[in-house]
Amino acid sequence: MVFRLRLYLLSLGLCLTGMLPASATNVVFVITDDQGYGDLACTGNPIIKTPNINHLASQSSGLSDYHVAPTCSPTRCSLLTGHWTNRTGVWHTIMGRSMLRENEVTIGQMFSDAGYQTGMFGKWHLGDNYPYRPEDRGFTEVYRHGGGGIGQTPDLWDNAYFDGSYFHNGKVVPAKGFCTDVFFAQANEFITRCAKEEKPFFAYISPNAPHKPLHCPQKYIDMYEGQSESIAAFYGMITNIDDNVGKTRKLIADLGIADDTIFIFTTDNGTASGAKIYNAGMKAGKGSPYDGGHRVPFFLHWPAGGITKQHDVKTLTHAVDIVPTLLEMTGVKKPEGVKFDGLSIAALLDPTKDVDWPERFVISDSQRVRDPIKWRSSAVMSQKYRLVNRKQLYAIDVDPGQKNDIAKEHPEVVETMREFYDKWWADIEPSFSQTTEIYLGHKDHPVVSLTAHDWIQKIYPPWHQGSIREADRKSPDADKLTHKGYWAVKVVRDGKYQVSLRRWPVESGVAINASLPPGENVPGATVPFRATPGNAIGATHAVLRIDNEDLDRKPVPSGAEEVSFETELKQGSYQLAPIFEIPEGELGAYYVIVTGLD
Repeated sequence: MVFRLRLYLLSLGLCLTGMLPASATNVVFVITDDQGYGDLACTGNPIIKTPNINHLASQSSGLSDYHVAPTCSPTRCSLLTGHWTNRTGVWHTIMGRSMLRENEVTIGQMFSDAGYQTGMFGKWHLGDNYPYRPEDRGFTEVYRHGGGGIGQTPDLWDNAYFDGSYFHNGKVVPAKGFCTDVFFAQANEFITRCAKEEKPFFAYISPNAPHKPLHCPQKYIDMYEGQSESIAAFYGMITNIDDNVGKTRKLIADLGIADDTIFIFTTDNGTASGAKIYNAGMKAGKGSPYDGGHRVPFFLHWPAGGITKQHDVKTLTHAVDIVPTLLEMTGVKKPEGVKFDGLSIAALLDPTKDVDWPERFVISDSQRVRDPIKWRSSAVMSQKYRLVNRKQLYAIDVDPGQKNDIAKEHPEVVETMREFYDKWWADIEPSFSQTTEIYLGHKDHPVVSLTAHDWIQKIYPPWHQGSIREADRKSPDADKLTHKGYWAVKVVRDGKYQVSLRRWPVESGVAINASLPPGENVPGATVPFRATPGNAIGATHAVLRIDNEDLDRKPVPSGAEEVSFETELKQGSYQLAPIFEIPEGELGAYYVIVTGLD
């Protein structure tokens, strides 16, 4: 009754005034990176130490059949928009296919438009340039690393998991300490400020842990003595997250806002490292179309909504359901013209309700290619069945490990699920041709930094700084190395532009043809990307290449950090692919700065 009455009053207040009621509900949304369903003690893991998340689960409605995408960017776009991954332009984690289309409306924008303070802390991984950054998508306070993880190509140079530098509202700031601790601390400052100013808030806390490389403070590694180095570090990263969850929950209680705060904990895909220890009986892990790739934990606690005790929701749910659910719970209005692919599951989360939920199908797939391929690494799911890769059928209720393919015994189920997928594909396929383009010449982003992470090409680009340092010059196709990738850019204003080609990023201060020693190590089971020696490339000339045409060519001066060209560009779409000429052939400029000169 409390849950229904609160929703009614919130909705009534919004409808009558067009503004937030005084008792608006806050949201804290914690999502971790590469932590699976089985990587928690409360889901059965016999080794891992997660007392704070266990306590949260004991006070929450939990989704035990909740599904996301098998990798990180695709999950995040669905969680933030309520739309199928492939519809949003995000079906990969690199290659320009991790940028959330500019026509999508995020939950950050929805809550900001409703009068909330909106904060984003940690991993964004949906675009590092305008109009794809979190500050372009409704978040008023942003503290993040670049790309999909610390040390990846768009991140600040030589960052590792300790004592890094981050982007704070567009400015580079140094920080002390372990990255997860830093991101939670920044979120806690935001929460405290909002609470003291009596402003409602939406805090999206998204640590890049426990994603590889596997690093964390030594005291957490020491908690898992006797385990392998990788498991000790992976579990240590999760226990560190658990400590931070506990600190943030205590802060919310101390601020006196716990009753009016929805607190969510979830993860972005199946486990990347923990399946060898415990996987809750599921098959496979991150990246897989089997349940181990995309079934993850989800806990929601909300005292004012009557959600304070453990309530297990066994109904099939999906990431696309979360935005409509939070809008219903908080009374925030859905934008006109936005149609969600998901459903509100607020009634399922209400422990006082016995819901007769309709049969539905949901889909998880892992494309990880330049252009989507029908049925690639896919799972069509119902409450009872899983159709994997179009051919394999599993009765998940009696075969959670997906060991027995029953497609031949149930051809009618296979056919029904295929028909659903065909309609789903036909609905989203027209959007695939809408390439996400990085804007050049926009007044809100006059200087644009491009990195090789977003090259569009058939093979993986150098997406982390270890690859940048290594500068692999092996050609898969020919004796002579050629550059096949490009940045999809959109010039929004006619004018003169400076295009500066770099082998190393600006903040490194290193010359194009210089080599670099390996950087320092940090505690953990793996070495950071910066520990790779930086090889010299021997560049002789720089070439400005646009739309497969070489417009200009200049020698690379000794000691130069960049070679710059000026060119006139008209409004429109371009393929920008500047290169360095090297003895082996061509090497794409890993970093390019484009500046409007008018």
